[in-house]
Amino acid sequence: MPVEQLTPEPLESLIQQCLDGDQAAWDEIVRRHRRKVFNLAYKFVGRHDEAEDLTQDIFLKIFKSLRTFDRRANFQTWLISVSRNLCIDHYRSVRKERETIDRDVDASELTPASREPGPMASLEQRDRVTLLREALSALPETLRTAVVLRDLQELSYQEIADRLQLAEGTVKSRINRGRTELARQIRLLRGDDYRAKDADAGDPPRTGAYR
Repeated sequence: MPVEQLTPEPLESLIQQCLDGDQAAWDEIVRRHRRKVFNLAYKFVGRHDEAEDLTQDIFLKIFKSLRTFDRRANFQTWLISVSRNLCIDHYRSVRKERETIDRDVDASELTPASREPGPMASLEQRDRVTLLREALSALPETLRTAVVLRDLQELSYQEIADRLQLAEGTVKSRINRGRTELARQIRLLRGDDYRAKDADAGDPPRTGAYR
């Protein structure tokens, strides 16, 4: 006995159900279009984890904008157009963030200012700044942005969520992941001798302003 083929739910019906508060309908819309949106995001960021985060952000913003969709238009064309614009906005914000990192990361943010620092202290301080810059540059853009906004610019979780248009839980997750990855990058940049020294001392590796 042949298996009966189920006819897919019309997209127009799914959109209306979604607007009426049906979560399953929205999940189905995401399932049908997620691959196209992910591929577009990946072209802009070039990293799988960043593309995943960006795809999640895009669908969140599309969900919030769904009521503005003109039902006479093609939904997929509208979705890709909105996604592309959001990717462009993300690229621009990341580029701007990258340009400001050098201004945000300076010696005064890493260690308390000394009235008359000696030459060795100044050298060590500059080394720490350089190390932190290099470690930050190795982080994925999404994680670096979250860490810089929290630990260098000292914004609150809510302020970061508002600026990035993300849920506060997502912001906290990125900051935690970013700090973990930053510590790993610093250990790599320091080398085995430093890791051995930290292990002998019984203290975790220090990461400057990051806590």
